[in-house]
Amino acid sequence: MKFLRLVLLFTSATSALFAATPHETDVLVYGGTAGGAMAAIQTARMGKTVVLLEPGQHLGGLTTGGLGATDAGHRYTVGGIAREFYRRVFDYYQNPAVWKSEARAAYLPRHALIATEALQLQWFFEPKVASLILDTMLKEAKVDVRLGTALDRTRGVTKSGAQITELVTTDGQRFRAKAFIDATYEGDLLAAAGANYIVGREPNSRYNETLNGVQLAPPERTAHVSPFRVAGDPKSGLLPRVRATHGVQGEGDDQTQAFNFRLCLTNEAANRTAITRPSTYDALNYEVILRHILGRPGIKLNQVYSLTPMPNQKTDTNNRVYFSTDFVGGSHPWAEASDAERVTLWQQHKDYQLGLLWFIANDPRIPETLRAEAAHWGLARDEFTASENWPPALYVREARRLISDYVLTEHDCTNERTAPDPVTLGSYAMDSHVVNYVVDAEGRLRVDGWVAKGSKPYGISYRTLLPKRAEVTNLLVTVCISSSHVAYGSLRMEPVFMNLGQAAATAAVLAIENKTTLHDLPYATLRTRLDTDGQIFDAPAAKRALEDARKKLTAVTK
Repeated sequence: MKFLRLVLLFTSATSALFAATPHETDVLVYGGTAGGAMAAIQTARMGKTVVLLEPGQHLGGLTTGGLGATDAGHRYTVGGIAREFYRRVFDYYQNPAVWKSEARAAYLPRHALIATEALQLQWFFEPKVASLILDTMLKEAKVDVRLGTALDRTRGVTKSGAQITELVTTDGQRFRAKAFIDATYEGDLLAAAGANYIVGREPNSRYNETLNGVQLAPPERTAHVSPFRVAGDPKSGLLPRVRATHGVQGEGDDQTQAFNFRLCLTNEAANRTAITRPSTYDALNYEVILRHILGRPGIKLNQVYSLTPMPNQKTDTNNRVYFSTDFVGGSHPWAEASDAERVTLWQQHKDYQLGLLWFIANDPRIPETLRAEAAHWGLARDEFTASENWPPALYVREARRLISDYVLTEHDCTNERTAPDPVTLGSYAMDSHVVNYVVDAEGRLRVDGWVAKGSKPYGISYRTLLPKRAEVTNLLVTVCISSSHVAYGSLRMEPVFMNLGQAAATAAVLAIENKTTLHDLPYATLRTRLDTDGQIFDAPAAKRALEDARKKLTAVTK
C-alpha cells in the first residue's frame, strides 16, 4: 500500500510538472490531415523543429481515409512534396508482390491511366498504402507526431496582442511556437485564435458571383421523387431531411454542403466483411432514394453510389449526384459543434450510410437485380482494422472559411482575376454537393446547392492563408483558407491542401529565419523557395511536359 501511494504521488507530481512545462518548438502544426503532414515534413526538411498535433487517432485525413480516387483537376499542376507522395504510390505499385488480388496490367486499363504512366504518379490507391507511405515520410523527416492531442477550443489559445504565444490541449499539455499552422478541416485553431471567418454560403451579391448562395436545381430533375411521406399527399408530412422552406436563388445562408464517408468496399469474398444493419435503422430515411431508384428503371448499383475501382478489387465508394451516400442536412452544425457534439454527428453519418448499404441490399422494394448486385459488396477486411473496417475520417467537405485581406472567389477560378502572389495552383471544377432537400411553392421536391462548373488553373494567393494582421500575426491556415463558398468547392482537393501545407511551412520557416512577420515576408523570397522545392506555377509549361511524356510513352508502347 505504501508503495502504491508513492507511485500515485510520483505520477501526480510528474503530471503536474508535465502540464506546467510547455513544449517549445519552432513551428506547431495543428491537424494531422495530409496537408498538415506536408507542412510538418517541409518544416523539418528546412531544418526547424516541428510538432504535429492530431486531435484524433487517425493520421492523413481523407487521403488515408478512403479517398483513394484522388480529385486533382489538372494533375500536371500538382508539385512539391505532394508530387513526391504520388510518385511513391506509383513506385509502390510497381512491385508485383503487392498485387494480391489482380495484376497491375489488368487494373490499369480500368482507369485509362496514360497520365499516370506518363507522369509516373499514381492517383488511385488503397487507404492502407497511403497510410504506409505518409507514415514513412513523416518518420524519415523525424517529425514529432502526437495523436489524440486536441486543442482546448474554449480556452486553449493564449495571445499577446495579435500573436499566439501558447496552445493548450484538453489534457493540459502546453505548446509554444514561433509560428502556428491550422491544417484542420474545421478551422478550429483559427477560430480559437480570434481570426474572422464564415460558415455557410455568401450571397452572390457579396463578391459579384453567379454560383454562390441558394442554388435550386430545375424541378424536372427531381420530378420523379415526391417529398411527402405518402407520395403526392402534402397532408402526410414531409419525408426525413426535407425542408419546408427553400430560400431565394442566390441568397446567402449558414448552410454547408453534405458530408459522407469514402468507403473502401470489395467484392472479393475472402476479404469481404458483411454489411450489418445499424441499431438506429429506419427505412423511411431512404425513401427519397427508393423513389429515385423506382423512377429510373434499369438503374445500376454504380449509378446509386460510385464503385470506383482501387487496386486489389477494392473501391473508393462515394456519392452519386442528388440521392446517394451524402447525409444531406447533417453537415450544418458540424463546424461550430463541440467535440462531444461532433462525436454524435459522426455516428449519425455512419448510421445513415451503413443503413443505406443495408437498405439497398435487403429491402424487398428494391429491384431484385439491384439487391443482388449490392449483396456482393462489403467492407474490405484488411482496411481500417482499428475501426471495424469503417473509415475513421468523415469527409468534412466544408466548415469554417477564413476571411482575410484576399478572398478567393469564382473570378479567380475562371481567370477573370489573377492573384499576384500565388503559392500554388488550383484547377478542379467549382463543385458543391447538395446542401438541402426542399419543397417549393408548388409542392415539388427541389435540390438546393448542387454546383458543377469547370475551372481553369488559377493561382491561390498567399494572403488567403493569413488572418488579417490585426487579428493574428503568426498563424497560417492551409485548409479553411480565405475563400467564397463556390470557389472553395474548387480548391478543396487533397493535393491542393498538401501544396498549401508545404507553402505555409515554407513561409513560417522563412519568416523565422529572416526575423520578420508572416505578413511582412517578401513574396519574392517565398516564391524563390517554392520554385526551388518543385511547386508548379506555369500551368501551360506543365501541360506541355505531360503531353510530351505521353507522346514518348505512346511511341514506346507501340
